[in-house]
Amino acid sequence: MCHIWLSFILAYIALIKFGVPEQNIIIDKASGKDTEREGYQYLKRQMLRKGDTLVIKELDRLSRNKSDIKRELEQLKDMGIRVKILDIPTTLTDFPPEQAWVLEMINAILIEVLGAIAENERNKIRARQREGIEAAKKKNVRFGRPSKPLPDNWEQVLADVRCGNKKPVEAMRELGISRSHYYRLYKSE
Repeated sequence: MCHIWLSFILAYIALIKFGVPEQNIIIDKASGKDTEREGYQYLKRQMLRKGDTLVIKELDRLSRNKSDIKRELEQLKDMGIRVKILDIPTTLTDFPPEQAWVLEMINAILIEVLGAIAENERNKIRARQREGIEAAKKKNVRFGRPSKPLPDNWEQVLADVRCGNKKPVEAMRELGISRSHYYRLYKSE
């Protein structure tokens, strides 16, 4: 089973066990590298209301950037939304109102440390990715979609188009290629 799907399943199970109703679970398939993810933005703009509690499995699901994490948590707090993070047990604890400052202090320290760890992990991933791309380029590995071969009659059909004897649409039909493929080949000439 793919690691990504396994982590989705484990997060889903953890949220269900915690008591989050199934219809309230948003699974965001995009990377947590930033906060501009469709599922997360939908959650913030459409679902969450003042007085709600947002439960997330891990802090790095908000973002893998420490300043983004802090900003998001502050925005959620300003919106009147309590955030519970399953891998930070102190966020799950209810303190009496007169001791709420203790909870905020402890959570701020934990979030600072865990946010730094998440950001560091993201930086390591990006560095490894860059190293892999550089190594592949040294081995002349080509990236992207493989190029399609030129049609056998390309030169003749192209000459007819350039002379005005044929319209590009007719050329595409005769060559049996799509519009985008035709213009990609045309521009590469």
